Amino acid sequence: MNINHVNEELFSFLDHSPNAFYAVRNMCGILEQAGMTRLNEGAPWKLEAGKGYYVTRNDSAVIAFRIPRADYTGFQMMASHCDSPVFKIKANAEIAADKQYVKLNVEKYGGMLCAPWLDRPLSVAGRVIVRTQEGIETRLVNVDRDLMIIPNLAIHMNRQVNDGYKFNAQVDMLPLFCEKGEETDAFRGLIASEAGVSAEDIIDADLFLYNRMPAVTLGLNNEFIASGRLDDLQCAFASLKGFIAATPKDSVAVHCVFDNEEVGSGTKQGAAGTFLSDTLHRINRAMGRTEDEYLMSIASSFLVSADNAHAVHPNHTEKTDPTNRPYLNKGIVIKYSANQKYTTDAVSGAIMREICRKAGVPFQTFVNRSDMLGGSTLGNISQSQVALNTVDIGLAQLAMHSPYETAGAKDTAYLIEAAKVLFSSSIEGTGNGNYKLRF
Repeated sequence: MNINHVNEELFSFLDHSPNAFYAVRNMCGILEQAGMTRLNEGAPWKLEAGKGYYVTRNDSAVIAFRIPRADYTGFQMMASHCDSPVFKIKANAEIAADKQYVKLNVEKYGGMLCAPWLDRPLSVAGRVIVRTQEGIETRLVNVDRDLMIIPNLAIHMNRQVNDGYKFNAQVDMLPLFCEKGEETDAFRGLIASEAGVSAEDIIDADLFLYNRMPAVTLGLNNEFIASGRLDDLQCAFASLKGFIAATPKDSVAVHCVFDNEEVGSGTKQGAAGTFLSDTLHRINRAMGRTEDEYLMSIASSFLVSADNAHAVHPNHTEKTDPTNRPYLNKGIVIKYSANQKYTTDAVSGAIMREICRKAGVPFQTFVNRSDMLGGSTLGNISQSQVALNTVDIGLAQLAMHSPYETAGAKDTAYLIEAAKVLFSSSIEGTGNGNYKLRF
């Protein structure tokens, strides 16, 4: 696989996906080009073996699937998420400051590193809900220019800032929008113009700041990549490319991308919602199968929860476990946690290792230091809806939850190859922890 070509495509996807709404829209476009048929949750589904389909929920989550045959044995799935820690624009956004400036009122979405948001060009993107003659309509907007900045306070006015500083989201993190003029609600007017409607026709909005710095390649030998939203659009992109390249034979291939992982997944479009369960049940019914056949297929299914992992930090090597130390460009990271923050166990870990070996890609392991709390991901949350063998993996990265993160230039291609094998394979549970792996 051509690494440079993979990263060029990844960079284009990242740069054109400032938030979950755009990421899902762009994935839908790629699926359309690959010949997949769009379904609507509110309409009947007529499915045929040998074809591929996709469905969205809330315009911020998508599930695509390909049915190889009516008597499929199970589901081979990869799930990732398309949201990232970010600042959401509040309603009644404008705040006048000292009768000279206009800044915007924002709130934190997810757990982010605040400092890297300062002193860099920002803009705003998301969705607006507009009034129509028949009801309401959703429109995506992206102000595609350097629009705002969150200015730091000069060191002369805070001499102790380099000794440690606690950011106040209501004070320190409000972006400068414009000079104060005669116009009232200039921000709403800008968004209306971008949406092609009058300001009076905008009923509500979900709008977010985003970092304008494009994705780049770094390092002496171009061995690193840097971009916003690598967590977790890097995995979502790799899953999608592997899904399109795969040839499912016995199992239904399912590419899932959920929203709201960064705030706990507890939404209709999150992993704790019913989106995946609803979709799998509808596939089962559309193919004329019974509930018993559905449960049997789940027993011979496998889910890869793909969400990026922490690499060993070059300036803080002591922060990583002594014997499980992932690095950039060293392959897929299989994540373990005794308290089940990650779902990997010996069975699912072994299956993932065999998938990597079949794909010819390297793999490594991550476990938190025993004296440090780690994060969680969508794998264990999704189990409340669809309980099946699940492994948690990711790609190694630095500066997770920064608006500009760093990863390895080779690792996206590794995950694409592994995803291709996953989506082309099937497993059969034969009892007592034994499984037949068919690649």
